[in-house]
Amino acid sequence: MSQPALAAVTGAEGFIGSHLTEALVHAGFKVRAMAQYNSFSSYGWLETLDQEVLNHVEVVLGDVRDPGSVNGLVRGADAVYHLAALIAIPYSYQAPHSYVDTNVTGTLNVLEAVRGQGIARLVHTSTSETYGTAQTVPITEDHPINTQSPYAASKAGGDRLADSYHASFDTPVVTLRPFNTFGPRQSMRAVIPTVIGQVAAGERTITLGDLRPTRDFLYVKDTAQAFLAAGTTAAEKVVGRTFNAGTGGEISVGELTKLVGKLMDVDLEVREDEQRIRPANSEVMRLVADATRLREATGWAPAHDLEAGLLDTIAFFRDPANLARYKTGIYNI
Repeated sequence: MSQPALAAVTGAEGFIGSHLTEALVHAGFKVRAMAQYNSFSSYGWLETLDQEVLNHVEVVLGDVRDPGSVNGLVRGADAVYHLAALIAIPYSYQAPHSYVDTNVTGTLNVLEAVRGQGIARLVHTSTSETYGTAQTVPITEDHPINTQSPYAASKAGGDRLADSYHASFDTPVVTLRPFNTFGPRQSMRAVIPTVIGQVAAGERTITLGDLRPTRDFLYVKDTAQAFLAAGTTAAEKVVGRTFNAGTGGEISVGELTKLVGKLMDVDLEVREDEQRIRPANSEVMRLVADATRLREATGWAPAHDLEAGLLDTIAFFRDPANLARYKTGIYNI
């Protein structure tokens, strides 16, 4: 009896990483999941997965900033999914060096390990923030890169390294560029859990930043399936290419907040908090995806609409055990 394929995942303890770990196991993979080393021996969101899933997961503590950690993680893997990153845009204004260390140098370490060990597939994670405010709509992969925050710049740096390793060494890299993923387990640093978490905690006056930007919100289970598609589709269709993952729809933060209020059956008042507003030239005002390339190459398409994903997220935050993991009363930078 043949052994299941082994997938190695960086950032597995996080929001998208934990959902991807589940999806990989359900797809028949054994998963080696890296959680960032910490003195509490915490495995993050991986600790909440069903035991039937965890039976197929080997959790290792490490750090993508350390080449030895990364080499140990990918050894013997059939595919590597690189999701480890610092992601909070406001904190990138305060600690840009940390973003370069993790998002650029960490990506370099993954590329070197994959190259050195001859791994058959690397799926590298980008972000729609690298496009900046949409110059053409919907945004295709040919849209100019316009980084409007240190976070976006660090992610673009990792993307360029991935491109260069494919061009220089024929490293089998696929870059996936998800638009605004949301769903259960997401950090309060994102707008949807910020709104839902505050309401679930009993607030009716919601504190937010700018209500005007529009986003293309992609439910996390659909994002996980996009990663699977990028990692398992025939190499000639995907390797060396960049793919958007999004719905093609958009909604403003203000309209999203009204929708959440409707779905949670509450009347909400929104209060603007200056510390939550990005510098004027750093705010990305509009993001909406054209995911035609990914659909044509892999057959992937979102299976959930915005309301279905929001209802699932609302149910998650209404569970007291889940809500207790969050600090809803502070600005989570």
